[in-house]
Amino acid sequence: MKTTPQTFISKARIGGFDDLSAHFGKDTPSSDATTYKPVALFLVAGLMVVAVSLLTSDVLFTGRMIEWFISMVLLDLQRLQDVERFASMFRNYDTLAQRWVQYGYVYPFVETGAGLLMMAGVLTWLSAPAALFVASIGAVSVFKAVYIDKRELKCACVGGDRKVPLGLVSLTENPVMVGLAIWMLMKII
Repeated sequence: MKTTPQTFISKARIGGFDDLSAHFGKDTPSSDATTYKPVALFLVAGLMVVAVSLLTSDVLFTGRMIEWFISMVLLDLQRLQDVERFASMFRNYDTLAQRWVQYGYVYPFVETGAGLLMMAGVLTWLSAPAALFVASIGAVSVFKAVYIDKRELKCACVGGDRKVPLGLVSLTENPVMVGLAIWMLMKII
């Protein structure tokens, strides 16, 4: 089969998500249509960071801006819109979620909490290790799925939007978060 998971009803194979949606009479966009539109979140995040920085310090660029931008809370908002859908797609490639299904449901809350704490500059001893943990697993998982297993999957990174391909853009988020977590840990040592 080209897609996983496959759905069966009364021992009859229905197929993947699009086939199941059609079976129940729901329209879905083609899963083959690829888009990078959600990357616009990065632009919005950058503009928000500039606005907050100017509001709080009258300086266009500060070191805190990098921390605010990289925290990726806007991406987490996308994930939290439909945690069930996110967790389902996330299991397709995340190595921990494949072994412990609940991790797919916990992940967006851990990352959101870590991002918000990092933005606030509080409880770094908690937020940085949490971000380091989820981002490290994410980086290994995406790298394995895309470059070792050579699977063509859609990314759950924007909340389960099936049109965003899992690849370099998806992989970039995790090492950047690893770097931020290490940076934050170094600041408290």
